[in-house]
Amino acid sequence: MKILFIGDIFGNPGRKAVKEFVPQLKRELGIDFCIANGENSAAGSGITYLIAQELYKSGVDCITMGNHTWSKKEILNFIDSDENIIRPANLPGNVPGRGYTILKSNGKELAVLNLMGRVYMDSIDCPFQVADRELQEIKSKTKVVFVDMHAEATSEKCALAWYLDGRICCLAGTHTHVQTADERILPCGTALISDVGMTGPYDGVIGVDKELIIERFITRMPQKFEVARGRVQFCAIHLEVDEKTGKCINIERIFKVADSFDGK
Repeated sequence: MKILFIGDIFGNPGRKAVKEFVPQLKRELGIDFCIANGENSAAGSGITYLIAQELYKSGVDCITMGNHTWSKKEILNFIDSDENIIRPANLPGNVPGRGYTILKSNGKELAVLNLMGRVYMDSIDCPFQVADRELQEIKSKTKVVFVDMHAEATSEKCALAWYLDGRICCLAGTHTHVQTADERILPCGTALISDVGMTGPYDGVIGVDKELIIERFITRMPQKFEVARGRVQFCAIHLEVDEKTGKCINIERIFKVADSFDGK
């Protein structure tokens, strides 16, 4: 099984990059399933129904979310009915949506689980305990499980990967928007990368107009963030997984830079 996972899609530039690169990569690599983190896809914060449909049309099969899940209120109108968009499973209480989904294509099955960290982030349920709970249910249905761990702290993401080693095919970190060079396969067959990186503006500060961010650091005054313009980056990982064991055979980082895609 071959999986393509795209790091945090940021605004219109990120969506344009997905449209540009995903169809090509799916053909070249023979991708079975394409997953993308879309929590920043609507002007840098949240997602809308139309944007979700745009990503599906570009070749994305499943959209994961994070701390900006509820930034666009209209998500409440479609998150329950759209089985291919998932929010963190460890959000507290009985919130809308689902924490995992199972994708099916050409006789292959892949479960995708979304979790969120607690270090330097909102107070939510324990991702370790929730992973145990969710995997007990998921494993009764299918063998191959991919986890998007949306978290700030590298240590928390790495610790969870070690905790789940052998039970999932991959733990891919998202949220920091900076691709890390620590991809590897742990002893029991789980692939790990601390952060896949961001798909969006290359010439900004983690997606935002650099002048606004510099001004905020210098003056400490609030600024309305705007999506940066200029060149665009595409960050992703390509996985090869043994369907019989659910373990990862190979993990490869993908990083591309393209000419500008204007707009928000």
